[in-house]
Amino acid sequence: MYSLRPQQTIAATASVNGFGYWSGRDVRVEFRPAAPDTGIVFVRDDLNPPARIAASVGNRVEVPRRTTLRSAGASVEMVEHVLAALVGLAIDNCEVGVTAPEMPGCDGSSLPFVEALDAVGTRSYEAPRRRLMVRELVRLGDDDHWIEARPARHGGLSLSYRLDYGRGSAIGRQSIDLCLTADSFRRELAPSRTFLLKEEAEMLRAQGLGRRATTSDVMVIDHLGPIDNTFRYDNECARHKALDLVGDLALACCDLVGHFVAHRSGHRLNAELVRVLLTEGEMISGRRRSA
Repeated sequence: MYSLRPQQTIAATASVNGFGYWSGRDVRVEFRPAAPDTGIVFVRDDLNPPARIAASVGNRVEVPRRTTLRSAGASVEMVEHVLAALVGLAIDNCEVGVTAPEMPGCDGSSLPFVEALDAVGTRSYEAPRRRLMVRELVRLGDDDHWIEARPARHGGLSLSYRLDYGRGSAIGRQSIDLCLTADSFRRELAPSRTFLLKEEAEMLRAQGLGRRATTSDVMVIDHLGPIDNTFRYDNECARHKALDLVGDLALACCDLVGHFVAHRSGHRLNAELVRVLLTEGEMISGRRRSA
């Protein structure tokens, strides 16, 4: 027998300011405490009336290179780093007020959001957090890009991410294996930053995107490594892909118990796996159940 953990929210309001990498627009994110069973809800404070967009896989829409949510005509984008910070710290209920559609890029990681959330702390409710158990192997993708959900190895959520840019690249082949806890998220994933190859950055700028962001804001990598920047970890790129995966798994709106293995997977495959698990996994929502 085991008990489901109690739901959590934050103990006070916290905020982060910055600008969106894609749009260049200034934006303020305000994290607000929320009642049990609220989940994570983005609130477009810049609209009249404010629009509420739940962070659920049903609201996800396909947009290249980032996770975007849309509901009743309103959207929020580049939400994966915010979601990763919340789920990484086991914060289940939170209203995320924003003053623009795109989340601030900050340094390209979840660290600024984690620091803001840690500064105010959390509070628990008696209401239990739902849990979804992975009971059998689920695999999506093809030989080049795939993701699997397997039964848990040690209880809780663990993940393995494999990245392969080829031996001739400054990124090369990288991997990360992690049992996810709030402490391991803070230490191993939160500081890892998003990255682009130099040719990808040049292509986006030619399209009029990302012109406000510099190589100090975004980790742009050429054949020698990061331009005007340095890696925080030898395998920072794989760590960031794992961080993105954590953010996308937040769209399940419950605790996931399983081992997730990904090879060159991105936002689309991550979200598709969540959809499949919500259909095929075992959801536990009562206070106690036999293991």
